[in-house]
Amino acid sequence: MLRNSLTRVLQIRYPIIQGGLAYVANGRLAAAVSSAGGLGQVGAAGRTPEAFREQIHVAKSLTDKPFGVNIPVSRHTDNSPYIQVALEEAANIVSVSLSAGDPRPFVPGLKAAGLKVLLVVATVRQARRAQEAGADILICEGFEAGGHDSPLENTVFTLVPQVAEIAEVPVVAAGGVASGRQIAAAFMLGAQGVQMGTRFVATVECEAHERYKDLLVQAGDDGTVVLERTLGVSTRVLKNDYVAAALDVERADPSGLKLRPLMTGERNRLAAIEGRTDEGYLYAGQSVGLISSVVPAGQAIEQIVEETRAALGHSSEYGAWL
Repeated sequence: MLRNSLTRVLQIRYPIIQGGLAYVANGRLAAAVSSAGGLGQVGAAGRTPEAFREQIHVAKSLTDKPFGVNIPVSRHTDNSPYIQVALEEAANIVSVSLSAGDPRPFVPGLKAAGLKVLLVVATVRQARRAQEAGADILICEGFEAGGHDSPLENTVFTLVPQVAEIAEVPVVAAGGVASGRQIAAAFMLGAQGVQMGTRFVATVECEAHERYKDLLVQAGDDGTVVLERTLGVSTRVLKNDYVAAALDVERADPSGLKLRPLMTGERNRLAAIEGRTDEGYLYAGQSVGLISSVVPAGQAIEQIVEETRAALGHSSEYGAWL
């Protein structure tokens, strides 16, 4: 049942979006999240355009519910092949989420194809520009999120209410979210839903290596650390020996030149897909301390919905969506 502006736009039951998850946002996971009432997303990061299309087809074969795709955009990469896949597969997907870089050149074409466009923002200024560009949904990503974050390091608790003040489209809170109480809090901050990444890595359907999932479950509230500040970005990852060594390199060489080779996508793939955690790094948000088990994605959503019910209470105006 459609309950608020976000769920109406995306035609989903619950205002829960699965993050793009470099290398591990596969079609099976996207289908499981969507089948459970959220919005699953197939991620382009770490895939060739052909593999990206293949995972879209996997998701389509496993669910008849709406799902989307996530495409990071960068001035250092030719993003057009991935955008073209999204345009060609528009009949199969409901939305395209664009993160990183400047997404504005791609928005008109995606909207012309009938796709809903979700733009990830980390500041109020970015939110204004995204809205002017035609974003259908603003995803406010705080510094708590795993992966690449804004060097300004705004948190969800401060970013969401400021963006909500100027937003004319649904606002989504992202970064460090893994529980129903946080969804309830996001509503109070002015969001219409949440995006979760790390929680969905620790699910049965995710193609992440079992070692990656186990480490997420084992991690506590202090289980992540930020790298690459010397390169002008902030990258939140799980602590491990490889990351500790990379931090030492970053401290010793503030230019970042020696750090770059240690933070390539291949180093992420080795750890996330092959489980070679002594040779690479793993993205993780600050929500790791809230994750205690690896479960099917549908079960994770059911649990979070129940927690949200309990947090909001049935008398709340927000409780109607449940």
